[in-house]
Amino acid sequence: MTQSQILDGPMNLSMFSVVDYYPGQGRTRGEFYHQVLDQIELADDQGYNSFFVAEHHFTDYGAFPNPAVALAAAAARTSRIKLGAAVVVLPFRDPIQVAEDYAMLDQISNGRLVMGVGSGYLAHEFAGFGVAGKTKRESFDESLDIIRKLWTGDTISYDGQFTKIENTAINITPVKESGPPIYVAALRTESIYYVGKNGDDMMIVPYAMVDELDEIAPAIEAYNKGYSESGKSGEGEVIAAFHTYISDTDDQAREEASEAFDLYVETRDYAKSQVYAEIVQSRVCIFGSVDTAVDRLAHMHDLGLRHVSMLMNFGGLDPELVRKSMHLMATEVAPRLKARLEAKAAS
Repeated sequence: MTQSQILDGPMNLSMFSVVDYYPGQGRTRGEFYHQVLDQIELADDQGYNSFFVAEHHFTDYGAFPNPAVALAAAAARTSRIKLGAAVVVLPFRDPIQVAEDYAMLDQISNGRLVMGVGSGYLAHEFAGFGVAGKTKRESFDESLDIIRKLWTGDTISYDGQFTKIENTAINITPVKESGPPIYVAALRTESIYYVGKNGDDMMIVPYAMVDELDEIAPAIEAYNKGYSESGKSGEGEVIAAFHTYISDTDDQAREEASEAFDLYVETRDYAKSQVYAEIVQSRVCIFGSVDTAVDRLAHMHDLGLRHVSMLMNFGGLDPELVRKSMHLMATEVAPRLKARLEAKAAS
């Protein structure tokens, strides 16, 4: 059994980085960028399904203002792993340029792009771009419609509220005629049903949505109900992102990662807050030993999740500790999780 077969089992396991940067820690931005690229390369070697990076602007909460640039560099250093934005904030960008940039990335990576898209949620980013937050949903819907049309390679005209296009076609399209997988971000539980009803795959960060892990179950049920009413066949996919750190014991995980996680909580750009001790209690995380991680992921599977994306590089955590956690997840947690879920399915 290859490592990729281990990780592509009953539950897909991916990586995600907000790319939060702390200038006082002695790393230049360039050094930090290369550490993230090293982690993407390691994730490729270890068989993770995908690696997602966030788009943020104007503060060090996120140091990648354009994921396409970073992921193009990652494409040159990897061969198998899918590369994703989480997410492209469509109201901030010209949809023609988004279609071009990410079609180019898909070509450079030989069809490995996975495209997360969202409407944005940080007030200072809307202010910085001079974009009205009250129309972000309409702008998002329009931009996504334009991108999908342009990716067909057809010449289009579009008379939208935010974008006017006349007889235009882009000269580069994604590798597959159907385009790359697109995941729509949802931060509010009440919007989840409508993402499914639109027939879209979905990306969520439960840390920002729920107070306790089991609250995910009704959200997944709402999405599945919506998707069943979308007219599309099969099932939609939900990717859920969780802060993750694996060590030899639960106590050692706390000793090694709690300070970094609490720094992340202190400096992040949204109001919801659970520090290390609190998030361990709420279980909206994967912090602890190999045994704890296997149990947590198996429970997430019971709640309806089939794809988990793990935030392991947070709060300026030592890159060697990030590598250790990634290695334990790939070589210890993943095979045991796969065996448990397959045994349960067989019984």
